[in-house]
Amino acid sequence: MALSIVHRATGIALYFGTLLLAWWLIAAATGPTAYSNVQAFTSSFIGRLIVFGYTWALLHHLLSGLRHFLWDLGYGFKASDREALTWGALVGGISLTILLWIAAYAIGGGR
Repeated sequence: MALSIVHRATGIALYFGTLLLAWWLIAAATGPTAYSNVQAFTSSFIGRLIVFGYTWALLHHLLSGLRHFLWDLGYGFKASDREALTWGALVGGISLTILLWIAAYAIGGGR
């Protein structure tokens, strides 16, 4: 039940995070001054925290969506299966977020 609420919350967070993504794309198309303003925001501590949260919300929502897809196909309804899928979505979202950020910093994206 709690993960279902988190799934809905991440869906709402994705809406607002997509506004940030749109701001970044519009700024990139507008010119260097607008782009540097967005980069200054996303390079700040609060900006990075928001982008990190957006990354987690995206990956968690993806994995929870796959969990629901399995249910739509008729799989994973036993109690042990539901528990495993729930923990898989939770731990998988956190793990994939951390791995993605480590990879981004390793290739120079966090300068």
